[in-house]
Amino acid sequence: MPSPAQDGPWLDDAAGRLIRPYTVSGGRTKPTTALDLLSMVMATGSAPQPHMGPEHSLALGLCEGPTSVAEIAAHLRLPAVVTKVLLSDLVDCGALTARAPRFHAQPTDRSLLEAVLDGLRRRL
Repeated sequence: MPSPAQDGPWLDDAAGRLIRPYTVSGGRTKPTTALDLLSMVMATGSAPQPHMGPEHSLALGLCEGPTSVAEIAAHLRLPAVVTKVLLSDLVDCGALTARAPRFHAQPTDRSLLEAVLDGLRRRL
C-alpha cells in the first residue's frame, strides 16, 4: 500500500518506486534553465501552469524559501537531473526564480564541506 505522506506518491512500501524518474520528467534529460546542484530556487507566488503534473506542485511546495536544487532532489527522492528538469519548467513559467551559487575565494573550503556532510548525516 502506498505511503504518500511519508515517501511521496512515487514510492510503495512493497513494490518500491511506482513511476520511473524519466516518466516524471516526460522523458526529458536536459533542463532549459542552467541549474547547478547548489543553485538556489524560490517560489515567486505565481501558480504553475495547469498542464504541469503533481510532481511540479510538490517541488514548488518545497521552495517557499531559498532552497538548493540538491535539497529539493533529496526531499523528492528523485535523481538530480529529473529534479532540474522539473524546476526548470517552473522557472520557465515564472513560478520559481533561480540564482546561481555564490562561490567565495576558495570554493572547496573544508569547513563548508564538513558542515554539508554533518547536515546530510543528521537527515539520515
